[in-house]
Amino acid sequence: MIPPGETIGILGGGQLGRMIAMAAAQLGYRSHIYAPEADSIAAEVSAEFTCAAWDDAEAMARFAAGCAVVTYEFENVPVGPLAALGDVPLLAKTLALETAQDRLNEKRFVTDLGGTPAPFHPVDSAADLAEAIAAIGVPGILKTRRDGYDGKGQWRIMTPEDAEGLDLPAQPLIYEGFVTFFAEFSVILCRGADGEIRYFDSAHNVHEGGILALSTVPAPAGPLEQVPAARELAAKVADALDYVGVLTLEFFATENGPVFNEMAPRVHNSGHWTIEGAITSQFENHVRAICGLPLGDTGLAADAVEMRNLIGNEADDWQAILSDPANHLHLYGKGAARPGRKMGHVTRLTFQRD
Repeated sequence: MIPPGETIGILGGGQLGRMIAMAAAQLGYRSHIYAPEADSIAAEVSAEFTCAAWDDAEAMARFAAGCAVVTYEFENVPVGPLAALGDVPLLAKTLALETAQDRLNEKRFVTDLGGTPAPFHPVDSAADLAEAIAAIGVPGILKTRRDGYDGKGQWRIMTPEDAEGLDLPAQPLIYEGFVTFFAEFSVILCRGADGEIRYFDSAHNVHEGGILALSTVPAPAGPLEQVPAARELAAKVADALDYVGVLTLEFFATENGPVFNEMAPRVHNSGHWTIEGAITSQFENHVRAICGLPLGDTGLAADAVEMRNLIGNEADDWQAILSDPANHLHLYGKGAARPGRKMGHVTRLTFQRD
């Protein structure tokens, strides 16, 4: 167990790192951010900040020397340079990163555990793409196997002609068939070092332009009926990875049951509602898990919760948002608002009245 007063190292300097650091401070821990970007909103609320390239082994080793444990706020941290952490524990382990960083590996991994992803086919050339379309059909979506998020690095293919003359990037790709679904939901769990797993209520997620716009809890009856099967798969994933901390799996609710979309070995946007809406937030439970503390209660703190992302200039309406006393506003402290950039979120709790 790592006692309060010690330092938690956080790889990545964005809003998720910021919220982990704030939860850590509440429990008496210091946070040290490592990120290559000088403009770090996580560093603003942390005790220390190392701004260095991921492959700067000396900087990484100095960073690790002052940390009792290291975690990460996003799944695209390069794995190779993490060897410089030495004996300082990294939680979750690099296996989770290696699995989640490649969409093809991720889908094969989940399939081997009995999960059902969308039909998929690796693509490394125009000929591969033609083969994938012939095997899976259209419509479909072509994605980069690595990087890419919030709809980036993706191309919709509605007809075979859409693929003709497509200027493919010089990197591995994956083609996925469209899934007919009636809802999207996520399973967010927290697994302790002793293997104990606690689940947060599954949110019904609505995306706009490939970006999460709204999460509501409890989910409607349709997707809610599919949560037990999805949780069973999520637990298999967590156990297979010997995972410690918060892990998220996203699903499509279909007429044939839950279809796996993707996983995120970290705290997740669809769990931001837990800050006010759960008895223990995803961020606090992540800190508890990686420090070996008992996990907190993940139950709802209200009868219903709604979390809406503030994207681009939507955050400019902060005054109107605050004029409603039921709103809980979170602004991330980012600079210029851009289309598609998450600037904050707002949460509302609903209580039944007698």
